[in-house]
Amino acid sequence: MRRVRPVVGVVALVLAVTPWATSCGSDDDYSAYCDAVKAHRDGLTETLAEGDAGLLAAIPTFEDLRDQAPADIRDDWTTVVDALTGLQEALDDAGVKASDYKQGVAPKGVTAAQRKAIAAAATKVSSTTTQKASLSVQQQARDVCHTPLTL
Repeated sequence: MRRVRPVVGVVALVLAVTPWATSCGSDDDYSAYCDAVKAHRDGLTETLAEGDAGLLAAIPTFEDLRDQAPADIRDDWTTVVDALTGLQEALDDAGVKASDYKQGVAPKGVTAAQRKAIAAAATKVSSTTTQKASLSVQQQARDVCHTPLTL
């Protein structure tokens, strides 16, 4: 009988603290973020319809969503933004655009070192880590903001 009391006390404490702990600031954090997700959704859909070039053109939108994201999803946004920014920087350093590549072949004038840097950056964009982060932000937008967001 003595063992029941401590368990009951712990359960009562957890039940008393849980509503306070889960509501602390979360509505405000998600309200502004979800407003941003909804505001960017249509423009993002149009931009991403352009393929790889659209994905890179969406970097400013992704940065804004990352900056407004609550802490629990911000790291995933950072992963996505960092990967895309790395690819954009590699392309910029080579003086080319994603659309300059035809069937995966680099345009003339791109050095071996630049091709290697671009390939490494593209690999990071398509990496498991970046893909998981992308899926996480999409899932979170659907579940929490009730807004489909496709990256």
